[in-house]
Amino acid sequence: MPWTAKAPLSRGIRGRCPQCGKGKLFRGFLKLASCCDVCGLDYGFADPADGPAFFAMTAMSFPVVGLALWFDAAYAPPWWVHLVTTLPLLIVLCALPLRPLKGWLVCSQYFYKAEEGRLAVTNTSSDGDAGGFDREDGRHRNK
Repeated sequence: MPWTAKAPLSRGIRGRCPQCGKGKLFRGFLKLASCCDVCGLDYGFADPADGPAFFAMTAMSFPVVGLALWFDAAYAPPWWVHLVTTLPLLIVLCALPLRPLKGWLVCSQYFYKAEEGRLAVTNTSSDGDAGGFDREDGRHRNK
């Protein structure tokens, strides 16, 4: 399958290698494999950090909290009923999308060549022109 804008999403959700689309991306539920078992791509570049958890909790908390508020207003149950209904629902609905979200973020990092941000070197001269010289090759620029 050639690379398209849809490739990171479809490969990530299926848990497949971002390069070949055939190898496994995960070794466990959320543990990334060290490399692709088909093409040998090293997954050392991948660092989704807390992204999948943030997206899952953000997306799922609104409907679950809405349901809990409706349930409380409609039936006025004791607090322990929320602990045995709403809390498990929230945990399950947040845990289920973690793997597809993590796969999508890892494949997107590979596809878009994401890397750690670096600070740019800024021009420190007072005239803002660095004397009219190019820093790359040292030749004078024409204005």
